[in-house]
Amino acid sequence: MDYQQKLAEKLTILNERGNGVLIRMNYIKKTCADPKLRPSVLTEKAMESAIKYINKKFPNIDFRGNIQNLTNIQRQKSEVMTATSSYYDSFLDVIEFRDHVYELLNTIDACQCFLDITVNFDFTKSYLDLIITYASVIVTLSRIDDKKALVGMFNCAHEMTNGSSDPSYPRLGQMFLEYEHPWKKLTEEFGPHTRSVTAALLSLKMVYPRRNLPAEQWRSAQLLSLLSAPAAMMDPACCETMACEYLSMEVVERWIIIGFLLCHSSLNSNQASQDLWKMALRSGLYLVLTRDEVLNIHKVTEDLFDSFKGYSKRIADIKECREHVIVNCGAMHRERRQFLRGAMKELFKVLEDQPGLLGPKALFVFMALSFCRDEVLWLVRHSENMPKIKTPEDYVDNQMAELLYYIQKLRGLVRKHVHVIQRYHIQYLAQFDALVLNDTIQNMYVCPEEESVLLTSFVSTLSALSIKQVDNKEEFDFGALRLDWLRLQAYTSVNKAPLPLKEYPDLAKVMNMTEFHTRMVDSLEEMMQETSEVSIFCFYPRVFEKMFTQSSEEMTMKRYLMAFPSVCSHFSQCGHLLCPEEMDAMEKKSLRLCVTFLEQIAKQTSSVVLEICAEQRNLNDQLLPKHCAETISAARYRKQKKPVPKKGEVQKEKPGAESLRKDRTIATNVDKMHLMLTELCSTYSLCTDFIVFEHIVVPTEFLLSHLELRLSEIIVRMANYNQTTQEIARPSDLLAGIRAYTSNLHSLSSYINVDVTRLVKSVLLQQTQPLDSHGGPTITTLYTNWYLEALLRQASNSLIVHCPTMQCFVSQTTESEPSFRAEEFSDVLELQALSELLGPYGLKFLSENLMWHITSQVTELKKMVIENMDVLVQMKNNFDKPEEMASLRKRLTGGENVLKRMTIIGVILSFRSMAQESLKETLHKHCPYLMGPIECLRDFISPEVDIQVTLSVYELATAAGLTCDIDPALVAAIRSMHTDNTSIDEEHKLSCLLLVYIAVSLPSLALDSNSFYSREHGGHNNNIHCLATGINQLAAAMFTVQNKNIEQQLKEFLKLASTTLLQLGQNAERIESKNRESVYLLLHLIVEESPYLSQDILESCFPYVLLRNSYREVYRSFVVTMG
Repeated sequence: MDYQQKLAEKLTILNERGNGVLIRMNYIKKTCADPKLRPSVLTEKAMESAIKYINKKFPNIDFRGNIQNLTNIQRQKSEVMTATSSYYDSFLDVIEFRDHVYELLNTIDACQCFLDITVNFDFTKSYLDLIITYASVIVTLSRIDDKKALVGMFNCAHEMTNGSSDPSYPRLGQMFLEYEHPWKKLTEEFGPHTRSVTAALLSLKMVYPRRNLPAEQWRSAQLLSLLSAPAAMMDPACCETMACEYLSMEVVERWIIIGFLLCHSSLNSNQASQDLWKMALRSGLYLVLTRDEVLNIHKVTEDLFDSFKGYSKRIADIKECREHVIVNCGAMHRERRQFLRGAMKELFKVLEDQPGLLGPKALFVFMALSFCRDEVLWLVRHSENMPKIKTPEDYVDNQMAELLYYIQKLRGLVRKHVHVIQRYHIQYLAQFDALVLNDTIQNMYVCPEEESVLLTSFVSTLSALSIKQVDNKEEFDFGALRLDWLRLQAYTSVNKAPLPLKEYPDLAKVMNMTEFHTRMVDSLEEMMQETSEVSIFCFYPRVFEKMFTQSSEEMTMKRYLMAFPSVCSHFSQCGHLLCPEEMDAMEKKSLRLCVTFLEQIAKQTSSVVLEICAEQRNLNDQLLPKHCAETISAARYRKQKKPVPKKGEVQKEKPGAESLRKDRTIATNVDKMHLMLTELCSTYSLCTDFIVFEHIVVPTEFLLSHLELRLSEIIVRMANYNQTTQEIARPSDLLAGIRAYTSNLHSLSSYINVDVTRLVKSVLLQQTQPLDSHGGPTITTLYTNWYLEALLRQASNSLIVHCPTMQCFVSQTTESEPSFRAEEFSDVLELQALSELLGPYGLKFLSENLMWHITSQVTELKKMVIENMDVLVQMKNNFDKPEEMASLRKRLTGGENVLKRMTIIGVILSFRSMAQESLKETLHKHCPYLMGPIECLRDFISPEVDIQVTLSVYELATAAGLTCDIDPALVAAIRSMHTDNTSIDEEHKLSCLLLVYIAVSLPSLALDSNSFYSREHGGHNNNIHCLATGINQLAAAMFTVQNKNIEQQLKEFLKLASTTLLQLGQNAERIESKNRESVYLLLHLIVEESPYLSQDILESCFPYVLLRNSYREVYRSFVVTMG
């Protein structure tokens, strides 16, 4: 008969089901209480009257007599049924669960089962868990304020739809009424079960006091220490009550307090019950029912006992216990946490060094995890509901990070060495447990058939185990064996059992130890979840974040901060299949918390890293050449007597003085930052990655992301660009700063395993684009704007002169002080630094912007050509007739404007040429083996080949900084100007006339006093020497687009220009030709710059003697100093 009761199976199934129902009830309570998640039928204005009526009349609702109150439900009955059906079904689950619990508890009472946690552990634990789960379900149900409205609305809609009430509605309504005051009703229900419940609870009288000790006794007993007895270090850790050693204190206290609430009569009659109950009441103020749903144990107990007669002494005991908790409990738990931090650290260090000890000392690991978890849970639930006390600091722990850190480290160690643990315990099971169990069975004087079959199967299963199975990585599953042991406990615990377990304590001891050993082989993850899962943090996010903030403010805790985000990986383990909706919310909350913590850690780490980099950059800046002037000046006068420094004058320290120390104990700011960096980087050693709800989280990626964002901002900030004053840092200074930053960033790799090279490449590559990955400005944009708006704009106005001799731009001397010196931003070193910073991509962007300015000038030039088209055509045809040319020149307008615009184009192209040359040098330095083939390809290609192929090759060459006969960027810009309104022939005509316009306007340059050629600069003071570059490159681009012969057009231009300049020499007015020689040199410069013209062609139309005399004339005024 007892075998047919299936007590073990029912306990297992009902406990699992009860947990699901409890989580479901809690979810419904939270949903209905949250305005954002509340069901729409409860929030609609139209439903207010119906809800009020249902709550008032529940459960006896008149659906027909008061239909006016339920009109809106009638209108939306299908929607109401759909919205409330899941809630209704969930409440029905409570009734179903209650019925099965009633039946099982009555059966256990009828069987007069023997319940002792130290003997039949699994059976007793399942029994107590079921009672507590059932009580928690009922209490949580009673706290759902909208349960009547939801059930009543469903039943109204059901009756209106089907013509009758739901069959389960009367029972459901009755249950709601019965549990208006849940504890009173529950105590009535559990009256018949008092004997069984009390017996099970009293079996804890040896376990609970032993576990509930103050930290002083733990310390004196050297609890969890493997070093306290070195000789016994290899001995297996075992005892008669293995499972009780890592049993959660929170669970035990919940059993005792709620158990004696339900079965309180023994408190007045049994001193042992009273002592156990009072000890539990002194443990804290709150108990968790589920999630963040708590029970104020003293208030609830006092309110319940106040309604009974003869409990005045118990009420006094409750008040005394509450006072004891308020005065002593916070400090006691604080001391426990302090002890556990040291004990966990020692245990981890020993096991990390000698992982082989994980086999014999596995029990120590799970005891340590369980003790820590108990303290974490206690602090969390009391921090959220902290009482008003004089010492609130007892409920605040700014060192929680360390405890969580070692919990995570121990878990990681178990996972890492699972093979070691399995090997040890497989041998233990096969070579010890099987033999001891067999001997125990042989010594039993009676063994019925059913029990004999189970015991024999235990021995045969254990004896068949082999270490080879571990080596072959076979999957182990002892779930069947453990369930059979639970069945055996049930069979042997009933009254008058043929094999009473209480008479065979040795069998219970051996089997409980064997069960632990089997769990070490196949259920390590479940064991870790049972002993160290702290998913309570998911439901107390405010406490969790507060603990993180407090720990992050402590320097010594920074190395443990990674424990907080890694703990978020626990949260996915606390869900249940009966409440899948909760998982989505938990996933979002978990990821939010995890990301918040990782962002904060990364933010702190990146700030320290970049502060160190900034400090090193400042030190590096002191060594730049620009700061050595004072040192050089002092060296020049070192033979002179050193002047006495003025009183109060501080002597300037030389670079490196910061490293001289008189006392090493004095910590500088850099020392403190390095210490902080070491601490913060240590926290990344906890794990390389972890999983939160199927999301793989890599902590170092958050750090790299923060560093990338901050470094981009710093680089832009170091450029010091001010659009108003047009100030910007010199490229060489910025490059030196970036190099200082990157060299120090690489030192981060010695602290933590991160790919700094990838980070730096990513950041610098982004800086070569117009915008970075976050849409912010880059140094490419800043320098492009500055060179266009500041340097080239002033060069267009001749305030800055292009200086071919020094290959830079030079500021002219003016009355007003210039905002910057052009040569400091445009010499070879600065442009090479610029090409290092911007790279080929950035210079391409710069070129595109330059081209835009050129096309705008070309557009204006074309307009001027169109305005003077008739005159220009005549001049082209009559260029060899001086008289007609003189009269036509008078009719020509805007000649100076044309030259001005062409000079601007020339200046822009000259600057681009200098930038390209710098890029070429930079790339030759970085990738010489790439540049060689590109140069060969450029030299091999010929314009006579397909022009598109030529332009493609030239585009490649230009991107590498090489000079080409035809500028592909300028060709693309000119081509983009072409519209459907004009034909190619018309465009060609305009281009030819533009050259005529330029040629016939050249003599007017002699009128400008700034047209003087400076030998020092190698050019003219008004930048007209840039006309050579402008004319050659613009003509090549225009005629390439129009598919015309470039050489022929330039020859015609040269003839026309020569003729008009020769006519300049025939002018009798000296004032007009004072800079004639300087202007003549333009022809020589044009030919020198052009790949299509030669000196032979020039001499055929312009006498060489004139050029020679011109050079002699302009050089005569230049004073040469030797020495």
